[in-house]
Amino acid sequence: MLRSPGTLRIEPARRFRGRFRLPGDKSISHRAALLGAMATGRTRIENYSEAADCASTLGCLSALGVPVHRQGAHVEIEGPGVEGWRAPAGVLDAENSGSTLRMLAGALAGRPFRSVLTGDASLRRRPVERVAVPLRAMGARVATTEGRPPLTIEGGSLRGIAYELPVASAQVKTAVLLAGLQAGGETSVREPSPSRDHTERMLPAFGADVRREGLRATVRGGTALHGTDLRVPGDASSAAFLVVAALVLPDAGVELEDVLLSPTRTAFLDVLRAMGGRVEARLLATDPEPVGTIVASSSELRGTRVDPALVASLIDEVPALAAAAAHAEGRFTVTGARELRVKESDRIAALVEGLSALGADVQELPDGLVVEGGPRLHGAPLHAHGDHRIAMALAVAALGADGPSELDDAACVAVSFPGFFDLAARASGRA
Repeated sequence: MLRSPGTLRIEPARRFRGRFRLPGDKSISHRAALLGAMATGRTRIENYSEAADCASTLGCLSALGVPVHRQGAHVEIEGPGVEGWRAPAGVLDAENSGSTLRMLAGALAGRPFRSVLTGDASLRRRPVERVAVPLRAMGARVATTEGRPPLTIEGGSLRGIAYELPVASAQVKTAVLLAGLQAGGETSVREPSPSRDHTERMLPAFGADVRREGLRATVRGGTALHGTDLRVPGDASSAAFLVVAALVLPDAGVELEDVLLSPTRTAFLDVLRAMGGRVEARLLATDPEPVGTIVASSSELRGTRVDPALVASLIDEVPALAAAAAHAEGRFTVTGARELRVKESDRIAALVEGLSALGADVQELPDGLVVEGGPRLHGAPLHAHGDHRIAMALAVAALGADGPSELDDAACVAVSFPGFFDLAARASGRA
């Protein structure tokens, strides 16, 4: 891979091998920082995500008067307790991080001051009414801008509610639970299907009592949180792109160590196995999160149909799966993924555009896509649309193409995986 101003030249890879440790999981890092800031006492976080999104969370917490100290992947938060948060002097800028904006909104709903959450142009196009609705029901005054950020919150006294999520969303669930910790009585959230459960797993480490019954999670308000020490496992969603590269390229094999293996995050491995992928997850620890090693190697892949019920558990990995499908034989279908339309880009449209440019046979659906595997891919100009996961997916697909490709806006991978291209270059023997 050769860098040039504004673009990345991607040469076909003849090999893809190595043993790697990944940056800390983005989803867990966000939650660890938020809970550390809501707690009283020091919280030490090891292997905090290097992603720009997670830096946005720390920046917003600092703006709320929370002492945050960071040295690389080590973060210390001197938690003042949520009562110690102070009204920000200006708007809280989540930049490109929807996770920051949505989950922080829940914590701010219980604070007796006015705050405004905004972000970059991409984030300001994304819908936020799904998080505003339950917070209003709890007693917070929440205003959106035609259903999008900026989001204005005037918080204060909250009441517990029993909320039924219309669409499975770990971020909205977390926002309601964080507000519920500050509300009178109990607050419960029920999902229509499972989503990431990192918040429920992490809360007990900070002293909160969480009751989990099937698809319902319940917290009681008024519980004082305390600081703790924790280590963040490697990012599961980032792992997906390296696993796919190892499956679709010749002379390939990777071992990814200390990776999050939560069942709510590894559905992509089940899909890849259903496609014929030689991929194994070796569980080494289970508390508070399952952690272990992922091993993957060159495979002959075939298409499959992804169960729509699984999509909430692998929404961030669909771009990686689409890249795998472009190198497979037969039909690959994803439906029930309309959420991809309102991510950093319209990921369905961006995947169809990019994979088609590489020579794949791709059909766009309102809530997904169909990839007819078989044709050899060729090099092409590719557009990331400012979306980190689109950039990585197209880069992986291009590594297995005949001829070089040019990917614009490749630097956007810093949102979740700043070292992705350097790691890929090492695995390809080009570092």
